[in-house]
Order: sequence, then C-alpha cells, then structure tokens
Amino acid sequence: MSELHRFDPYLNIGTYLAELLQTIGLEHYFTVPGDYNLLLLDQMLKHPNLQMINCCNELNAGYAADGYARARGVSAVVVTFTVGGLSMVNAVAGAYAEDLPVIVISGGPNSNDRGQHHLIHHSIGNYDFNQQYCIFREITAEAVVIRHIEDAHRLLHRALEAAIQKRKPVYIEIACNLVTAPIPRSVPLQLKRHVESNPVALEAAVDAVASKLNRAVKPALVAGVKLRAFEAISSFRQLADRSEYAVAIMPNAKGMFPETHPQYIGCYWGQVSSPGCAEIIESCDAYLFAGPIFNDYTTVGWSSLVNHEKLIEVQPDRVILAGQEYPQVYMQEFLTALASQIQPNASSFKAFKRIHEQPLPPQALQSEAPLTTRAIREQVQSILTDNSALLVETGDSWFNGQKITLPDGCLYEFQMQYGSIGWAVGALLGYALGLGKEKRAIALIGDGSFQLTAQEVSTMIRFGLNPIIFLINNRGYTIEVEIHDGPYNNIKNWDYAGLVQVFNAGEGKGWSCRVQTEGGLAEAIGQAQAHQGLALIECIIDRDDCTKELLEWGSRVAAANSRPHQN
Repeated sequence: MSELHRFDPYLNIGTYLAELLQTIGLEHYFTVPGDYNLLLLDQMLKHPNLQMINCCNELNAGYAADGYARARGVSAVVVTFTVGGLSMVNAVAGAYAEDLPVIVISGGPNSNDRGQHHLIHHSIGNYDFNQQYCIFREITAEAVVIRHIEDAHRLLHRALEAAIQKRKPVYIEIACNLVTAPIPRSVPLQLKRHVESNPVALEAAVDAVASKLNRAVKPALVAGVKLRAFEAISSFRQLADRSEYAVAIMPNAKGMFPETHPQYIGCYWGQVSSPGCAEIIESCDAYLFAGPIFNDYTTVGWSSLVNHEKLIEVQPDRVILAGQEYPQVYMQEFLTALASQIQPNASSFKAFKRIHEQPLPPQALQSEAPLTTRAIREQVQSILTDNSALLVETGDSWFNGQKITLPDGCLYEFQMQYGSIGWAVGALLGYALGLGKEKRAIALIGDGSFQLTAQEVSTMIRFGLNPIIFLINNRGYTIEVEIHDGPYNNIKNWDYAGLVQVFNAGEGKGWSCRVQTEGGLAEAIGQAQAHQGLALIECIIDRDDCTKELLEWGSRVAAANSRPHQN
C-alpha cells in the first residue's frame, strides 16, 4: 500500500477536518458543546495550531464566526444537532447575505439510527432526521451530511471548496459515531479562490464600458460592498487612479476605498449622502457601480436617483450596461482590464471641489456639557489610527459611523444587508480575535442591541481580548423609533457598566465606567486606551438624540414599508 493511502491511527474525520481548517488559514473555531459534537471536539482539540473558543450560546457563536470571517476571510463554528444548529440559523443567514464563508459543522445522530427507525433526542419528535439539513440548505452554498466513512473526503472537500469559491457559508453534518473512525490520508487541498472570465465576454464588456465612459462628459465611480468578498478592492483602486474620476462609496462599502484618496468625495447614500456627494453622482452622465447592492436600505426606501440609462453595474460574475448583460465576466479581472482602456477625466471631481464645503471643525470640548452623539462621534474620531478597526451596530451607529473619517489602514465593519440587531457583540468577539494584536477593535453599540447578545462580553474577557466598547444608552431602540414608534421600542434599563464586573467574577480583566458629560468621556477614553483588557464605556445620552440622517432615512424607509398594496 502506498504512503498516500496508508491508514494513520491519528487521522480520522475529526482530525482531518481540523487539518483542513488550519490549511485555509484558521487559528480558532467557535463552539457550544452538545452530546452529538463532543467526540468531534475531542478530535479537533488534538490539532496544536487550532484554538477552541467556547461561546455562551449558538447564536452568538454564529455572530462570532461572522466577525472572524470579516477579519480572516473564512471561519468555522461547531454545534450540536438541531437544538444547537437551529439556534444559529439567524447568524448564518446573515453571513450568507453578507458574502462571508462561515463553515458550519454540526454533530449528527449515530449513522445507524435512521436505518433502525429510532426516535432520537434533540429532534422534533419524528423519524426524519433531515430538518436541520433542509433548513441550512436554504442559507448555505453547499450542505452535506456524512453518514458513511467512504464519503468523508469527497463531501468535506466539496463543502470547503464551495465556501472559498462562492464566498458563502456551507454546512457539514457528521454522524457522531464516525468522527473517530480512521480514514486514509488525502492529497493536501489547495483551497484558494480562482476564477477566469469567458475571454470573449470579458473583451466585449470592457469594450462596451470603456466606450461609454470615454464618451461621457462627467463620469464617476462608486465602490460597492462586494468588492471585498470577491477580492476586487485593489482592482477598483487601480481603475480609480487611472480614471481620475470622482470616487464615492456606498454605505456598506465604507473602509474599502481610502477616504484620504485625492479623488474621494464621500458616501453615496441617496438623501443621506455625504455633503455634495449625491449632487455630483446623480448629475453625472455615466457612473460605474462596482459590486453594489441596491436594496431598500441602500436606496433610502427606493428614493435615490440612480438612472439605469447612465448606470454601469459590475457584479462579481457579470457586467450590466443599458440592459445588455455580459455573463461569466468576473469583477476583479474586468476592473483590471478596464483600467487599461480608460481615458483620464477629472470633470466630476472638479465639479465636486466647486460645490464642496469644508466640514465644520470639531466643537471645543465642554467638560460639564451633557453627552451627545456628536460628542461621542468626535471623540471616537480622535482616537482612530492605522492600528484601529471600527465596528458599528445596526442603528444610529450606522449614521455616526458614516460621519467618521477613517485614517489610512483603519478597518470598518457593519452588517447592512441583513441588519440583525444584536449582531455586533458576537461579531466583535470574532473580529477582535481574528485581528489579533495587529489592530485594536473599537465598537459603537446601542443598549437595545447589546441586551440581545451581552453574554459574549464574558467570552471576550475569558480569552483576554481588548476591544473598546462604546455602549450608547438612550433606553430604547432608536432606529425603530424613527421608522415607527410604539411602546415596543422601550426597554428595561441595565447597569451596563456594572455588568462587566459581573462577567469578571473576580478573575477577569474587564474595565468599565459610566459617563454623562463630554469631559467624563474624554477621561474614560484615556483610561480605556491605557487598559490592557476589554474596556466598556457606558455613554448616557438623551432618548431623542440621534443624527439628522437617521431621521431622514427612517421616514423614507417607513414610507417604503407602508406603500399600499398594488395588484
């Protein structure tokens, strides 16, 4: 028997899966234990270069995997059958919406139970064991169930290749009695995303788009969120440099184009755009959107003025121009090829410079002044560096985040397509872990969101992570208030700063404080920066204190939601 197929007593599905995860760049995986995955965890723990991160519940573990995938490009989470997996569905659906390759691994029933017609625990009480598989099949790029040892290599490889190639979550279920069975060693996988365009379609798309842009009087570029997932950020930058056009970002692409770039004009977000940005983009006679998502949130309730006759839409696998679609054209290749055909034209940027008004300088700090969202935003702005990463929760933090100028090298994350309130705490755990010591994570999180997933602060403390959390306490769901108010938007107040001491339990290194004035916040930030562990600053503000952009956006989204039925 050749060396390749000799059985290794230490190689089984569990240890081989751990090898595969380490091969694709993971150093950690998230889990909540349950009896169907315990043997699997035993085997994965044998890998010396993978660390298990125990989470408080499966939903939070899923959010943590989301955050880790943002930092590292891929992540993994291990749960038990049904009671664990189904608890995580919301987080995985969010990862699917946000193009994040999260590898969901679930322990499954004994491989004999189906054939022997057994009724098992952690099920819904019937003899069909496929409910979890069927649900995950709807929110993953690939779902596989390993019930026979002979299928292990093929199914594991198929799932992981789908995650890397499609930039989406995948689901792997492994019968609990198979994880320790020896399997032959396989040829090492090369799991790297590689796509090639149809050369005929690529050439045609480049010719058509270059022709339109080079004829335009005032063309512009807009960066969309899919640039990152499909590895086209550098290609877009190359096109921007070559073109000399004005360059804007869509709100969910913040951080994907340098805000210090000489052609940057701000965030294009319809009526809540950066000052002067919408006027320039919407008045152009041609604009290329690279990797956009046009939904009711990004279009401000379908009210933004994107003219499809002017629009060139570049998606990960196609280009659309004036109703003509060019399939099998991949964004990264297309943008690189297009850059070589573009004639420089600075007219849109010159137009922006003519109308652009310099932003007001930060207000002088007034030590005893009550804390406001503007004061919080300005003080957060002051501490951001190239060693920072800013993560903002769904809510008014979105709009405060857009007003913050990112220094070169500062990362930025939020979940706009899915917009799950509560995402940020779990995501911060995974994000901070994935960043390692390279950057310090800073988060803006509202009190309502925090209450959904607060437990994971204890996990951050447990593993010695050092994010700084600005907990915005206005006693309610402000974003929901501005869309549609009611008593359901009120919440029970907590002692958020005191909660950190609960999680420390006498052994952790979390630090916290509560502030109500501008001077108090400045002092707290200094202490937080000097602290070596997690820091939480509870910021008390007025319930009705929010950005004007949230008011405008909320009213338009509410109007879109309340449109009367049309046949």
